[in-house]
Amino acid sequence: MQVLFLVLNKEECLEPILEAMLEQGFRGATILESTGMMRVLDGDDNVDLPMIGLLRHFYSPERKTSKTMFTLIDDADHDKLVKIIDEKVGGLDKPDTGIVFSMPVSYVKGMAKKK
Repeated sequence: MQVLFLVLNKEECLEPILEAMLEQGFRGATILESTGMMRVLDGDDNVDLPMIGLLRHFYSPERKTSKTMFTLIDDADHDKLVKIIDEKVGGLDKPDTGIVFSMPVSYVKGMAKKK
């Protein structure tokens, strides 16, 4: 079992991702509002770092937040879910779309079994 995380910059893709997950039998995900490091630093008037100006070119200035989704999945479903996400965002290899990563889970209690 794994926990898969998606930090989604293209928030308009969230509902299509969740709908596709449901269609493919995925159940249960938690979505959080999140803010990236550059957005926080950009909003801090006390931070005077010369690199901030350069780094602003690498992120979308109009976007203030992201969505972070995490879900528990069977190891066998990992590639299937990554493919869904990749297709719905138009390619995770494109800038300012999002990132996906996963980690093994060694213990779970309270999760319903698949039917």
